Amino acid sequence: MRDDNFTKENNARHLWHPMGAPADSMAQPPKVITSAEGVNITDIDGHSTVDAVGGLWCVNLGYSNDAIKEAISSQLYELPYYSAFAGSTNPTAIEASYLVREMFAEDGMERVFFTSGGSDSVETCLRLARQYHRLRGEPTRTKFLSLKKGYHGTHFGGASVNGNNRFRIAYEPLLPGCFHIPSPYTYRNPFNETDPAKLAQLIAASFEDEILFQGANTIAAFIMEPIQGAGGVIVPDASLMPLLREICDRHGILMISDEVITGFGRSGDWSGARHWGVKPDMMSMAKGITSGYFPVGAALMSGKVAEVFENDTTGEAGIFHGYTYSAHPVGSAAVVACVTETQRLDPRSNAAARGTQLFEGVQKLAQKYSFIGDVRGGHGLMTGIELVSDTDAKTPMDMSVMKRVHQVTYEHGAMVRLGMNNILMSPPLIISEQEIETVLTALDAGFATV
Repeated sequence: MRDDNFTKENNARHLWHPMGAPADSMAQPPKVITSAEGVNITDIDGHSTVDAVGGLWCVNLGYSNDAIKEAISSQLYELPYYSAFAGSTNPTAIEASYLVREMFAEDGMERVFFTSGGSDSVETCLRLARQYHRLRGEPTRTKFLSLKKGYHGTHFGGASVNGNNRFRIAYEPLLPGCFHIPSPYTYRNPFNETDPAKLAQLIAASFEDEILFQGANTIAAFIMEPIQGAGGVIVPDASLMPLLREICDRHGILMISDEVITGFGRSGDWSGARHWGVKPDMMSMAKGITSGYFPVGAALMSGKVAEVFENDTTGEAGIFHGYTYSAHPVGSAAVVACVTETQRLDPRSNAAARGTQLFEGVQKLAQKYSFIGDVRGGHGLMTGIELVSDTDAKTPMDMSVMKRVHQVTYEHGAMVRLGMNNILMSPPLIISEQEIETVLTALDAGFATV
C-alpha cells in the first residue's frame, strides 16, 4: 500500500467518481475514508465521525460484523469463483437462495435470481416482467409506469423508469415506453395537496388515467420504492401502495417493489412492501443483503410469476439474461452470513426506535431554523431534510450553502449525504441512542452556519 502522501497527491487525478463532475472532484478532492468500526468512519487525517449515511444506505449491520467478514475470507480459500450460468452452481449460492426466499416468503416471494447490485436487480425485474407477459400470450405488454422522484439505478432500464431528471437528461433518449405519475411528495406536487391521504387518492386517480390513456394491454409493470430514498426520503401515506396494488391487479399489471434500500429492516420491517401491507409480484434487492460487505443484489419472484416460467410449454421461458457475478460464491457466502446475522440481531425494532428519535430530533431543529422547509421520515432509519432559502416560495437552498452545512456537520462528528437541496440520512440499523444524539448535535452545528 502506498503512503498517505501518495494517496493525497493522486486523489481524484485518475479515478472518476459516480454522481459528481470530474472537474469538481479535482478542485475539491473527496474525503479519503481509511477505516471504520461500529458505526464510525475515520478519514486519512484521523478524523472520526458517525456514518449517518450507512455507506450508501447499505451498511445495515455496521462495519464490525466479524461473522460476515470471516465467511467472505473462508470462501475465498475454498472457492473464490465459479459460474452460475445454467449447468453449474455452488453450495453457498444454493444456501443463500434458500435463506433469502425464506426471509421474504411472507411477502409472497418464492424464487431468487442473484445479481451484482441494485441496478442489475431492477434491470432483471423489468426484463422478466416483459417475458412473463409474452409467455402468457400478451406480447403487447411492454411499457412501464413508475413514480416521479423515484430512483431505480443507472442502467438504461432503471434510468428510464427513474423519476429524477438528473439521472436522465444527459443520457437521453432512454428506453421508450416508460411513463411517470406524481410522487407522494406533500411538500411539492402538482396538486398543491399537503394532506398525504388525499394526495394518495389523487395519485391513484392519475395512475388509472395513465393506464386508460396508454391501454392496459400495453403495460407490463409498475415499479415503485415503498419509501422513496434518493429522491429525498419521501414517505407515502399508508394507503398509497395498497391502492396502487389493487389497480395493478385489476388491469393485469405486475407490481415491482424496489426494496434495494427498504429491504432487510431499514423501514422497521423486513421489507418496505410488508411495512405497507402489500405483496408485490417482484422485488429488487441489494445493499442490506450483505450489509455492503460484498456487491450482491437479487431479483425476487412471486409464486404467480414463477409458475408461468416453470410451467411453460412453448420453449420460450429460457432466461437469457444474467451477470458474470450472479450467484458468485464469495458473494453468496456474504449473503448467508449477513441474512443469518440480520435475523439473529433483528435490528428492526432498533431501526424503528432510532428512526423515530432521529426524525423527532430533526423536527426540533426545524423549529429552530426557519430555512428547514420540510422534514421527512419517521418510518425506520431514513430521514430527509429539505433546505430552502425562501420558505414561502420554497426556493431550493444554494448548493454552496449546502456544501458548507455538509462540511461543518462532518467536522462536528457526522457524515451526511447531500441530494441537491436535501440532507439525506440512513445510518446503520445498529446505531445507538447516543450516536443519534451525536448526529443531531453535528447537524445543529452545520445549520448554525447558514
